Amino acid sequence: MFIRLALRNITAHGQRSIVTLLLISITTALLVFATAWMDGSHQTMIKNAVEIYPGYIQITGVKFRDEPSYEHLIFDIKTATQKLSGIDTVAKFASRFESYVLFSVGNKAVGGMLAGIEPKKELELSRLASSLQKGDFLAANDGDKLYIGCELAKRLHVDVGDKLTFIGTGADYSFAADILRVKGIFRTGLYEFDANAAFLAKPYFDQLMASDNYATHIIVLPGNPKLADDLAKRLGKCLGPKYQSASWTETMADLVKGMELDSIFGYITLGIIFIVIFFVIMIYTLLNVFSRIRELGVLRAIGTTPGQIFGLLLLESTLLTLIGVIIGGLLGAIFAWYFQQHPIVFSGFEDQFKQYGLAASAIPTAFNPVTILRDMAVMFILSLLSTLYPILKINRYKPVEAMRHV
Repeated sequence: MFIRLALRNITAHGQRSIVTLLLISITTALLVFATAWMDGSHQTMIKNAVEIYPGYIQITGVKFRDEPSYEHLIFDIKTATQKLSGIDTVAKFASRFESYVLFSVGNKAVGGMLAGIEPKKELELSRLASSLQKGDFLAANDGDKLYIGCELAKRLHVDVGDKLTFIGTGADYSFAADILRVKGIFRTGLYEFDANAAFLAKPYFDQLMASDNYATHIIVLPGNPKLADDLAKRLGKCLGPKYQSASWTETMADLVKGMELDSIFGYITLGIIFIVIFFVIMIYTLLNVFSRIRELGVLRAIGTTPGQIFGLLLLESTLLTLIGVIIGGLLGAIFAWYFQQHPIVFSGFEDQFKQYGLAASAIPTAFNPVTILRDMAVMFILSLLSTLYPILKINRYKPVEAMRHV
């Protein structure tokens, strides 16, 4: 009976019901899309930062992260990689040897990182190759060919084809030096990295630095990057006590904290917006309910109890809110899914985006059904709570007062 009466009241006040539905639907759709946009931008930023160079999982010598020195290297790459090959959740892996040297051109000398990498494997593990700005990426059989960051090239005043020298210390603490020729220049958009990093193909690097079968890092790409933390723990157990395995959440802890802080501020902003919307819906509901005081006074006069009035009005509000939240949630979900498949592109802003670690100006939303359902539930509760005060307020009127209300 109450459901039938509630539906009749909703249809009888069609204009008010439609406005209420629009308010709730639009608000829900905005909440769902705003959350998808925020999560998508964070995921994109993290993905870019991880994939540009650091990798999802880093394996090092057991003390290397705390005391990075030649004393704590990976001294047997072959054994470590054989173990990695037998783990089905490992998609790709490659070794790297990072050393800090002094680069020199004429009277100009600049300190920086010189790393030996496996070029073919890096194509799938990092974005070094796709960050190429000028020249060519490295090949496995390259000798004295150098792949250098654009800012470091500027500091040294070198271009593709130019020569430079370096002086460093080999893995056996011997003197290492050579004349190198710039093969390619890259730009990732991470200024510090572009201003300090240069790369050689590892076979040639090993000859110069006496680092054959040695590595500072082994980078691992999981079959499912979302499970990087679990795989890192598993690798730590499989490889034994001589090695340390850490996922990107550990190696890039500052970035994770930054994203968490940004999320907090994002949700605070959304919270303020929706507090305002809460009061807008409450005020609109209050006006709607007060316009029906005489109608409710008649119901009270013929014997309807305050509890029944409360239940009737709450049922009407629940039905309208439920319909509005479902419509808004579906709309928000459609937009979230569409812009995940077709990311929003901010053309002309590539340089600005790279300053914040984004290698591309295309940002997708994050379509996550669980998050969408959560936002719909939040909006449902928020909208329902906003109707309680008007309902309780009108229930305080006595039947005679309500019937005489103008």
